[in-house]
Amino acid sequence: MTFDDIEGFAAALPPTGALMGLDLGDKTIGVAVSDGLRGVASPFETIRRRKFGLDAARLMEITGERAVVGLVLGLPRNMDGSEGPRCQSTRAFARNLERLTDLPIGFWDERLSTVAAERALLEADASRKRRAEVIDNIAASYILQGVLDRLRHMKDAL
Repeated sequence: MTFDDIEGFAAALPPTGALMGLDLGDKTIGVAVSDGLRGVASPFETIRRRKFGLDAARLMEITGERAVVGLVLGLPRNMDGSEGPRCQSTRAFARNLERLTDLPIGFWDERLSTVAAERALLEADASRKRRAEVIDNIAASYILQGVLDRLRHMKDAL
């Protein structure tokens, strides 16, 4: 089941359990995973994209290994908030993934997540080669951390 709004996504989640964040690129998928209490997002892996079936199989493997209870896909909106071809591609990926799992799937506006990840890596003085290797899963962790922070804020507001 996919959710455009974070409130619907939150309602579909059990009280605890890890979440997985995805930054979908043309060539790679950045993967981040949270702890079971959903406090911190950590970069996990970068998957080299091949075919959907192979990519999805690895994602489902990770959900099993890490006891993931929900998936968050970064939605690459344009700076004006509109959705272009990359958003359509992300939504299509989510629809295909939805056929393989009962886990709730949410979307998170990922504008500037890659920029933030790049800045953090530059500040850490990472080499260009190292930045290229980890940028996607760092961006995924920024996406996932945004969701975790929002979920915590929603819980605190109750």
